[in-house]
Amino acid sequence: MMNGVTIGQAAAFVGVTVKTVRHYHKLGLVEEPERDISGYRRYGSAGLLRLVQVRTLAAAGVPLAEIGPLLDVDAARFTAALADVERQLTERIEELNARRDMLHRLADGDRALLGDRAVELLERMPGLGFPAEVVAATREGWVLAKALVPEGFDDYLTDVEYAHEDTRFIALSMRLGEAMTWEPEDPRVEELATAAADHFLANPALLKIVTGFRAGTEAATRYTLIRQYGAAQTPAATRLSMLFATKLRAAGVDIPEPNSN
Repeated sequence: MMNGVTIGQAAAFVGVTVKTVRHYHKLGLVEEPERDISGYRRYGSAGLLRLVQVRTLAAAGVPLAEIGPLLDVDAARFTAALADVERQLTERIEELNARRDMLHRLADGDRALLGDRAVELLERMPGLGFPAEVVAATREGWVLAKALVPEGFDDYLTDVEYAHEDTRFIALSMRLGEAMTWEPEDPRVEELATAAADHFLANPALLKIVTGFRAGTEAATRYTLIRQYGAAQTPAATRLSMLFATKLRAAGVDIPEPNSN
């Protein structure tokens, strides 16, 4: 009776392929046995043990290049090395969990870009009476605002929550939705800009919506990209925004000119 098992039997016992065993040989992780008198390479108990150890460490995520040195140290150093491998694996698991969570959030694009709090505010806006056009423009402005000045975004949302308690602000916002379809020179554009500016000036807390990102980026970019109604503007809405800003500046509110730095 011959001692030991063939490479095919060893691979099957350990749970790997013959190709994997040969790869372990090539890397020097498992010593290739000598051929017996019948011409077969047979693995004894020591070879099988080594093969099991290599396969177990590899399955645990230990890079193959690190397995040889690990198995060649004394028991104390082996234990310490395994603890380090465990730490690395834990970090990897945390990284993978974070990526998985991001993938889940990407399935809901707004939550990935804006976060739960902003999405909840956007979802609440139609129920408050905001037109779909205003909600869409607000979303675009918020995506850009969070990307440019993330450190000020939560404070900005607090200001928006305050504004959503203001029925006059909501009524003006509804009018803005209508204004998107007006001609730029329609006299109602200037009337609405005046009404909005007067209401903001009479309620200083609302002005934070316009001025709240001041510390975050260049002056012109702050005002142009982080304004109340977002970046998707029709010609009439663009003119209304310009008139609104002009009226606030005339009242002493520090809003940068579009061509300022």
